[in-house]
Order: sequence, then structure tokens, then C-alpha cells
Amino acid sequence: MRVQKKEYNSTTSLIVLTSLFFMWGFITCMNDILTPYLKGVFHLNYTQAMLVQFSFFGAYFIGSVIYFFISSRIGDPINKIGYKNGIILGLLLSAFGTLLFYPAAQFVSYIFFLSALFILGLGFTILQIAANPYVAIIGPPETASSRLNLSQGFNSFGTTIAPLIGGYLIFKYFVTNSSGADSVKIPYLVFTILFLLLALIIKFSNLPVFSQQVHFRKGAGALKYKHLVLGMIAIFMYVGGEVSIGTLMISYLGLKEIAGLKPAEASTFVAFYWGGLMIGRFIGSISLSGMKNTSKQILMLTIPIIAFLIIFYFKGFDIALIYSIILILNIIAFNLGRYIPSRTLFVFALFAELLLIASLFSSGKVAMWSVIGIGLFNSIMWSNIFTLAIDGLGEHTSQGSSLLVMAILGGAIIPVIQGATADALGIHLSFIVPLLSYLYIAFYGLKGFNLGRAKTDYS
Repeated sequence: MRVQKKEYNSTTSLIVLTSLFFMWGFITCMNDILTPYLKGVFHLNYTQAMLVQFSFFGAYFIGSVIYFFISSRIGDPINKIGYKNGIILGLLLSAFGTLLFYPAAQFVSYIFFLSALFILGLGFTILQIAANPYVAIIGPPETASSRLNLSQGFNSFGTTIAPLIGGYLIFKYFVTNSSGADSVKIPYLVFTILFLLLALIIKFSNLPVFSQQVHFRKGAGALKYKHLVLGMIAIFMYVGGEVSIGTLMISYLGLKEIAGLKPAEASTFVAFYWGGLMIGRFIGSISLSGMKNTSKQILMLTIPIIAFLIIFYFKGFDIALIYSIILILNIIAFNLGRYIPSRTLFVFALFAELLLIASLFSSGKVAMWSVIGIGLFNSIMWSNIFTLAIDGLGEHTSQGSSLLVMAILGGAIIPVIQGATADALGIHLSFIVPLLSYLYIAFYGLKGFNLGRAKTDYS
């Protein structure tokens, strides 16, 4: 990897890049607000309303396929222009997508909205392809997973607060003096401005410009790396398992033998599942960092204490105690992983397996919290799989990154499989589907990450 000869501060660079992860996490979760809003505006049925997510996440797959095709025919575009410029391009395309919300609302056109979401998704695809490996290579390789976990933690923070802020702006604040689809105009104009500001900040920031000077050979060079191909399957399984569990959790918690909760009440516990990703990623950034073990332990133990106090204040002692116990199990899993990305991935996948088995063969609170707790163990999977999969790709890093982003398609396929299983066997037994997903992830963390390449010191 060649770096432009220019001094830069890696901490400052990481802060700037982390703001990207927060932004795309925030706006991605805004789709959960946008879907019911547009459903009401255009009087859609549920199938039509779900085209919001289909258009957005479909762009990830299509964009990645296009990127891979281009890179295999004429060379890796981001490798040619540099990761920094690739991120700026992604931000500009994202800004164009959010800007299109204004005319879409003006013309009250659902097709226009879907087109805007698709373009926004294409922008995020480029950001994912460029920003994930950029964070990984911006510092020492042995702490790459730590940096990516930290950035992904802020991504999860964005997904946590987006429903609160976005719901207030669209459904309450701007809707009072608006008609039709007008209440999305100002929020998405603000997003456009923020994207443009971020592009300017990154343009003039003292960030390193990573690129390579290599002789291009046509073809899908990245696919010759077996550990990358296996990593693609791991990402497919991870995203699919994570989304499947989150999608069916409200129905699962509504079962009489589990908790018998009404949807509104069950949704508050779903927040524990998704919030677990944020908490686990922050713990992961500490665990997989280069700081001394004593400092790691102190910082890691403070997170369960803080979480206990916050949950105790809002939910009471019993729930705070149960969740804190799961958090302690999460910290134990980090220690069993010995702060090694591949080993930690293996251990976390095993814990997820054990929690799913517990949910399948139990009922009541044990089954309920077993499924909720999986969120904490999902936390480091994306970042650890990603850094392990792109390690050693050299000139094919961006192409490999596009293939990994393409594997997000698992979030569309595996939930359908689990849904079909739920129709046939019931929701409770349908959780055997993500059980198989985590079994493969455990294999990748144990052996798959290292097949076809020489073992590295930090793997």
C-alpha cells in the first residue's frame, strides 16, 4: 500500500472517518420512520411500503455488482483515485440522493422517493467500499479490528437515536404546518447540507491518501483469495442472521410461552437487541486496541456498571440485573478471545449458538433474554469478518471490499428463509435458521479466515 508523503494525525483521521459511520447509521435507520410515513401519505399496502427498504438495500447489491464488474474490466476505481477521494465521491452521491427528496415531496411521487432512496443507497455503497478498508489501514494492522469496532459503534449510536429524532421531526415537528409529503423536505435538506459539509471537511482535512501504483490485469483478481470468498459467505450469514432475529423478535416475544408481550411493549425490548450492538462494539474497540491489559479491564468493566445504572433508572432493577449479567458474559467472551480478532469472532459465534440453543429448548424469560442477548455477540462480527477477509489483498483491497458489501444481500435472503420456516414450523422453531448462520461464522473465525493465505500475527 502506498501512502502519499504527507504527515497526518491518525487519531484526527479516525475521528473524521467515524463521523461518516454515525451519519450513514443515522440515515439508514431513518428508513424505519420513512416507511410508515410514506405508507400513510400514499395510502400504500405493506408490500408497497416495503419497497422503501427494497430500493435502499437493493442499491447496495446492484452498486457492488457494478463496482466489481468495473474493477475486473478496467481496474479498481477507488485504488486509482484513492480512498479519500472515494469517500468524497460517496458523500456527494449521497447528498444528491437526499436532495432529491425535496422534488419528490413537491411532486408527491412515490416512484420519485424510491429513486432518491436508490441513489442514496448507491452513495452509501461507495462509502462502505471505501471507508471500511480505509479505517482498517489507517493505523497499525494489529489494531484494525479495534478501529473498525469503534467506528461501527458510532454507526450503531446513529441507528439508536435516529428513530427518536427522526420520528419527532417527521411525525410531530414538521407535520403540523405541512401537507402531503412536505414534512420530509427540511430534514432531508439538512442531511444534504451535512453530507456536503462532511465532503468539504474530508477534502481539506489532513487525511492520508492511500493508493497503489500497480500494473492492472483484467479479471476478478480478488476472488483468487480463498479467505475472502469464505469471508463473503460469513458476511452473508452474519447480516442475514442478525436481521432475521431482529425482524421476528416482536412476534417471538409476543408468543404466550415466551413473554406474551404486545407489539408496543415488545418493541422496547428490541431496543436492547440493537443497542447491544452499540455497547458490544464500544467494548470491542477497547478489547482489541493496543492499550495495556489492566487499562482494558478497567474500561471494559465500567460499561456494564453504566449500563446497569441507566437501565435501572428507566426499566427497574430486575431488567437491569439480567442485562448486566449478559454484559458480563460478553466481557468474559472477549477475554476468552484473548484480544485476537479471529479467536474473538469464533468465541462470539459460539456464544450466539449457545444462546440460540437455549432459546430453542426453553421458554419464558430464559428464551426471551437468550434471543435479546445475541445482539451483544453480534457486535464485533461485521468488523472482525471484514478486517480478516481483506487482510493481505493488496491491490485487490477495494475490489474485495465491494464483494463483502455485496454480501449484505444476506439481509434480504435469510429473513425470507426464516419466515418460510416460521410458517411451516412456528416462530419458536424458526430460530434454527440463524443457528446455522452462526455455525458457519464460528467456522470462519476458527479456520476459514486463514485458508489460502499465510497466517498473520494479529489473526
